Amino acid sequence: MRRLPEFALESYFARWEFSARHHLCASDMQSMTLSDLLALATPEQRDAWERLWLGYTETRGAPALRAAIAGTYDGLAADDILVTVGAEEGIFLALHALLGPDDHAITLTPNYQSLESVAAGLCAVTGVPLDPAPDAVGGWALDPDRIAGALQLNTRAIILNLPHNPTGWLPPRPVFDAIVDIARAHGLWLLSDEVYRGLERREEDRLPAAADNYERGLSVGVLSKAYGLPGLRLGWLACRDRDLLHRIERLKDYTTICTPAPSEALGAIALGARQTILGRNRALVARNLPLLEAFFARHANRFEWRTPAAGCIGFPRYLGEEGVDAFADDLVERSGVLLLPARVYRSALGPVPADRFRIGFGRADMPEALAALEAHLSA
Repeated sequence: MRRLPEFALESYFARWEFSARHHLCASDMQSMTLSDLLALATPEQRDAWERLWLGYTETRGAPALRAAIAGTYDGLAADDILVTVGAEEGIFLALHALLGPDDHAITLTPNYQSLESVAAGLCAVTGVPLDPAPDAVGGWALDPDRIAGALQLNTRAIILNLPHNPTGWLPPRPVFDAIVDIARAHGLWLLSDEVYRGLERREEDRLPAAADNYERGLSVGVLSKAYGLPGLRLGWLACRDRDLLHRIERLKDYTTICTPAPSEALGAIALGARQTILGRNRALVARNLPLLEAFFARHANRFEWRTPAAGCIGFPRYLGEEGVDAFADDLVERSGVLLLPARVYRSALGPVPADRFRIGFGRADMPEALAALEAHLSA
């Protein structure tokens, strides 16, 4: 494993995330208080919470929790689930279990950096860029033939992020099926970061989970993004290949060993109430998006926007002469509004559009944040 590069996005957040007044690039949904979450518990879950024993938990995760996670998939069982501390640990461990120095992997660009950097620390990686496509839903597209064209004799894995961070791109079902067909034809692993699954604009557009749809599919899930519960630090890997999960479990002995018992108990409550939580979060996105679309329509001379098909983030263009880096820095320094400029998504695998920024629309304070952004533009 080569030395990992600085995680540019997290470094930028370390500077601004907790000092900016308006976090307008948040990648997660509005969270809730502990009392709000406990109010969703069944009597049995509330009793288990009150009697919680603060000892070690099973490395794979509590059986009841794994069963609850498996219930969010089609046809998976508790033994097809490994609980992790957030999605980040799942990505890190899965890539270490899948890839070695003689292998090759394919990922998309732009990307959530660990999907590129961890893999590139283990083997050769090729980036396949998403194409800006004004006529496509969400403004982005991908030709599966570009993934096929990136294959090498030693390719071992295709790494996806669907719905996509930072663009909110969600491929049409035929494109997704074509990627699965490529993986199956060549016996490749398909690692799919699916942390925004459940936040599609239209339920009929929701893609099947990789773990459901492909025998060598490995789905990454988490309670941080679509559920809006990042403070629980609870994620998971879902896969029908139990030998692979066993190898990952042994790697986990070197990282967190197990997840926190309170998070497991609260996670089980959240998953039991997932329809309520995800419904609330989709409703919040539905309230926020018209505000965002109206804002961009008023400032079409400064921004180019396409509504993403899924998730709670987008990747619009900034058209101002000073460039997006200068704009984002000035915005947070003078007006306390945090956006993520494209430089935090720069990739060693190829160019990323330099005039983009990430914006989030999953928080309850979006009206105030947009008002502060508009005031900055008018100053």
